[in-house]
Amino acid sequence: MNQDERNRLAEEVLSNPRNQREEVQALQDTIYVIGGKWKLPIINSICNGNRRFREIERSIPGITTRMLSRELKDMEANKLVKRTVTPTSPVTVEYSPTDYCYSFADIILHMIKWGKDHRERLKER
Repeated sequence: MNQDERNRLAEEVLSNPRNQREEVQALQDTIYVIGGKWKLPIINSICNGNRRFREIERSIPGITTRMLSRELKDMEANKLVKRTVTPTSPVTVEYSPTDYCYSFADIILHMIKWGKDHRERLKER
């Protein structure tokens, strides 16, 4: 994002005069919903086509079954993923990203880019 784009976004998002309390609350709300070690990797996995619980679990090294279950329930409550149960034998459960989840896809892409750039910057030392 170049400086002009950043300035336009800041003008759109930030109040004038600046309201520090409102900005901190918005940051805390965002961190509450997508923060932690596992939420973004789970979203990334689901957006990459992994829909079944075990597919998601296998795609994320180090996550436990219990943690994945807890995070998926939390993400469903926050309307980031949709859980669909198909009454087959055995029952099929699939998770899919909601439109709301896709609304911060650009943020995730910027985070991935930043992370790659940061890793390269550290290697230059």
